[in-house]
Amino acid sequence: MLKPKANTLLLVVDFAGTFVFAIEGGMAAAAGHLDLLGAMVLAFATALGGGIIRDVLIGAIPPNSIRNWRYGAIAFAGAATAFFFHSFVQEVPASVLVLLDAAGLSLFAVAGAEKALEFEIHPFIAILMGGITGVGGGTVRDLLLAQVPTVLRADVYATAALAGAAAVVLGLKLKLPRTPVVVAGAVVCFLLRMVSVWLHWNLPKAS
Repeated sequence: MLKPKANTLLLVVDFAGTFVFAIEGGMAAAAGHLDLLGAMVLAFATALGGGIIRDVLIGAIPPNSIRNWRYGAIAFAGAATAFFFHSFVQEVPASVLVLLDAAGLSLFAVAGAEKALEFEIHPFIAILMGGITGVGGGTVRDLLLAQVPTVLRADVYATAALAGAAAVVLGLKLKLPRTPVVVAGAVVCFLLRMVSVWLHWNLPKAS
């Protein structure tokens, strides 16, 4: 099995994205009146679902989220934060939560695309893997809550993840410096997501 390269930058952003999405999962669990166990399960699925799906598809078995105990610990810490400090978290302005969500989406999208390239996946599929990493966990969360996944009906979300992943794949294939490419990809995803929320952009829908 091909071993991924050590990349401290992506490990850090992966952990940060995991914590942000775990808090989102914990908040969704509280809104759905789930108990503590339900909050832990939902937070784990939200934070790590996309990465697990990506790893299975590219052959990184067992998934890094399972091999590295720190991912699960961070996910459960995020769930506990949302559960035990729910009243405090609820006071955080919606705009701040959208900003954090966009940041987590950006981090996961670029991390997913780069990891797929490290496993010698075709660039086009690597872009898709970046998108799946970014939106997969939220999709699993919504399905567990018996909801139509947000990614299928609201704002420019998956499109932003794909754009950020595409920027990373293009930059790395052009052999540009890794760190600036990763930062640029994250910025592309983040800005596209935030502008779409600000201007209420949506993809065309069937009439």
